[in-house]
Amino acid sequence: MGSMENNHKILAKESEAFATAARVKYYDIVIDSGRGAILTDVDGNQYIDLLASASSTNTGHCHPKVVKAIQDQAAKIIQYTPAYFANSQAARLVPRLAELAPMSGPVEVAWGNSGSDANDAIIKFARASTGRQYIVSFTGAYHGSTYGSMTLSSVSLNMARKMGPLLPGVVKVPFPDPWDKLPDESEEQFVDRYFKMFKLPFETYLPVDEVAAILIEPIQGDGGIVKTPPEFMKKIYQFAKENGILFAVDEVNQGMGRTGKWWSIQHFGIEPDLMSVGKSLASGMPLSAVIGRKEIMESLGAPANVYTTAGNPVTTAAANATLDVIQEEHLLERSAKLGEKAKQFFEGEQKKYDFIGDVRMYGLDGGINIVNPQTGKGDTAATTRIMYRVFELGAIIISLRGNILRFQPPLVITEEELDRAFGMLDQAFAEEAAGKLTLPDNADELGW
Repeated sequence: MGSMENNHKILAKESEAFATAARVKYYDIVIDSGRGAILTDVDGNQYIDLLASASSTNTGHCHPKVVKAIQDQAAKIIQYTPAYFANSQAARLVPRLAELAPMSGPVEVAWGNSGSDANDAIIKFARASTGRQYIVSFTGAYHGSTYGSMTLSSVSLNMARKMGPLLPGVVKVPFPDPWDKLPDESEEQFVDRYFKMFKLPFETYLPVDEVAAILIEPIQGDGGIVKTPPEFMKKIYQFAKENGILFAVDEVNQGMGRTGKWWSIQHFGIEPDLMSVGKSLASGMPLSAVIGRKEIMESLGAPANVYTTAGNPVTTAAANATLDVIQEEHLLERSAKLGEKAKQFFEGEQKKYDFIGDVRMYGLDGGINIVNPQTGKGDTAATTRIMYRVFELGAIIISLRGNILRFQPPLVITEEELDRAFGMLDQAFAEEAAGKLTLPDNADELGW
């Protein structure tokens, strides 16, 4: 890493007016530009991006086709509110998204600006179409930062602290985290135990005929990149269908090819009734969508879910180009192929270093637990030392839940870049094993 002088100057000036609540702190850098999987800061230092802007730039930074689509559209018209009139880009995108949706039968789309308001829209449409009030979500989930989506979430206490009362009618049930599996407990016993906990509210205080929807991330993102056990998913889906409850999925983090399929729910062979999409939908431009079965989406009339800028010409042009890039460059297949390579690398490291616990990889989408070898429990200090060393060596990786390395590079990352990143990770692991790494001075400030 070279000089950080300009980074520090800009950050010092910004900090005078920037709210603490608006950024999860990791590294003192100011990103100036990006291309593909490479980021450059204001001092000219380059980094391999292993985060893809929180999985919002699956097509990489400044993909030429996406850039051209944005530039060409901006020269025609930047904004006219889709709340009143259609625009040519959005009108083209709607049927494309409907066709890609993992749902049979007629499907409709409504726009939003972020994954947060797409999840708010799920609440609206679910309540309207069922005439029921309650929404069930899971611990460890991250669904967004608007009041509705924040209420659905439970990945950080700072998403609830000092802000109550939150949205009424939301009930959270335990997510089956793999590290909560008991010693000698079989997968079947584990699933049965968590399904029993899932049903407890319905048997004690939550009338099943007043529940509108169950919302789940098929693979939790900020909760640690954790796939829902398939048998558990099957059980809650059947429960929903048997009781007239809508089954909704959040694909904001895990959709758009991230897991080697268009949507993470496709790993389960289940068709949702509603789904939220965002982040990489427009390669990071502010665009989201709620997609659902037509009869559900027609349960509300305008202006129940309109936003002045949602679905505007520039963001939808970027989304159309994004779909083109994913299809033309076969990024689903690329994610699956390079994800297997990443899995082999991390599993090889796991054999070398006893502080690497569970390794989860679903396409280019991974969570790597860093643990205390003596206790098997998560080791936040070691995780921070490792990720900070990787940053010093020239790659961007962050932690989740304190002790999980989040591995989500752009799907366009080259194999040479991936190999270089693996070299940096291996060096950081080796130095941690040798006791050579120290915590940064501001370690207590870093991470979720």
